[in-house]
Amino acid sequence: MEYSIRNCELSDIPKLIVLCQKHAEFEKADFSSNGKEEKLKEALFHENPKLFCLVVATKETIVGYVSYTFDFSTWDAATFMYMDCLFLEPEARSFGIGEVLIDKLKQIAIEKNCIHIQWQTPQFNERAIKFYNRIHGKGKDKVRFTLDL
Repeated sequence: MEYSIRNCELSDIPKLIVLCQKHAEFEKADFSSNGKEEKLKEALFHENPKLFCLVVATKETIVGYVSYTFDFSTWDAATFMYMDCLFLEPEARSFGIGEVLIDKLKQIAIEKNCIHIQWQTPQFNERAIKFYNRIHGKGKDKVRFTLDL
């Protein structure tokens, strides 16, 4: 499969939203595209972005993405990268693209003086868990909560 990895561009936003919806469906989560285009544009392309995103691009379209933010750990008194989403279309899986994306994140995190990268995945996502174990990710037993506002 021929592809490139690049920063998300403004013209990618509509397809990024479709990929987000597919990702949410895969994770059995609710998703609404209402207002997402403007909110993602603001988060990604503001003078001081809150969100960063790399896309996996083919000649025709984008077939995957990884999004991330930077946060600060009180316990470590240091900055870390949080990988919010990593998703590939089914036809883009099994080509090593996920590992290339993680390597790109590692490079960025090192450049930004991060101490580590954090992420999460549902317990039922066995394929992802196997992948994360293979790249030496360390799982922690925690329960994630959300509080709707």
